[in-house]
Amino acid sequence: MNPTRRRHLALTIATAALAACGLNAQAAEWPTQKPISYVVPFTAGGSTDVVGRMLAQKLGERLQQSVVVENRPGAAGAIGAAYVAKAPADGYTLFGGTISTHAINASLYKNLRYDPVQDFEPVTLVATLPNALLVDPNLGVNSVADLIELLKRDPAKRTFASSGPGTSTHLAGELFADSIGVPLTHVPYKGTPPAMVDVSSGAVTFMFDQMTAALPLLESGRLKLLAVTTPKRIALAPDTPTMEEAGVAGFQMASWQAVYAPKGTPKPIVERLSKEISAILQEPDVQEKLGKTMGMELVGSTPDALRDLMASEIPRWAAVVEKSGASVD
Repeated sequence: MNPTRRRHLALTIATAALAACGLNAQAAEWPTQKPISYVVPFTAGGSTDVVGRMLAQKLGERLQQSVVVENRPGAAGAIGAAYVAKAPADGYTLFGGTISTHAINASLYKNLRYDPVQDFEPVTLVATLPNALLVDPNLGVNSVADLIELLKRDPAKRTFASSGPGTSTHLAGELFADSIGVPLTHVPYKGTPPAMVDVSSGAVTFMFDQMTAALPLLESGRLKLLAVTTPKRIALAPDTPTMEEAGVAGFQMASWQAVYAPKGTPKPIVERLSKEISAILQEPDVQEKLGKTMGMELVGSTPDALRDLMASEIPRWAAVVEKSGASVD
């Protein structure tokens, strides 16, 4: 090796070593520099927000550092995701990702401003959530069969709401339209709460959304539950049939919640976050609120397990998007 090349190699090695030392020092000091931002890519009140606020409170207690929830809604979570993708990879920005932001959006948006795989470090899968078919109690339907009959009979009723284009609630509606052979009009909202308000008032005929978000309006009688999209009935609504039991063959869908960090976040920080969040999910009050009360199946996975989930979910939803013809660009 000539002297010039030898010097260049030595400089490269030295630079890499210094960078590694810097990252290790940064990870060792974390989180002492400033509050941690937990970005929720949907409006306040939805299930992602509920999960984010509970994790933020518990993480703050464990890390002895303030963790602040920041709502950045819009475009099925894509606005918040794009923001976090460009954030410093220093452990002070976390992201409440979902099946929409890190699986469905990859095929639904032609010009997505982030890459769910290349721009993020998976931290942990938090929970899976059952979706439900919801209508206005005054709509005059008492079953999925009644709803299908109404949609076939009355074109003016062929509308469904969602928490935004590209969300699992949007894709559920598209799958339903394909399953029953009736063209439906998608009415997107910037989050779950306003969508549910319009369904409960009859402004939109129906929607699919997570049981966690629907419970308050179900309990107050402002929404009616017709079916759940899980393979089996759920404990929160044992008398409610699955979509398959209600006659819609092959209709299954489960949402999920996860935590991510910007790509390049030091591995020790990612691993500690994964362990802390997994421990939080085992705490009795968290199990009570998110598990028993809101119907979530709490997980707490390793970063690699979340990465593997994405590897299977992204192509799965690409096939669903292609079949449904759904697009938001």
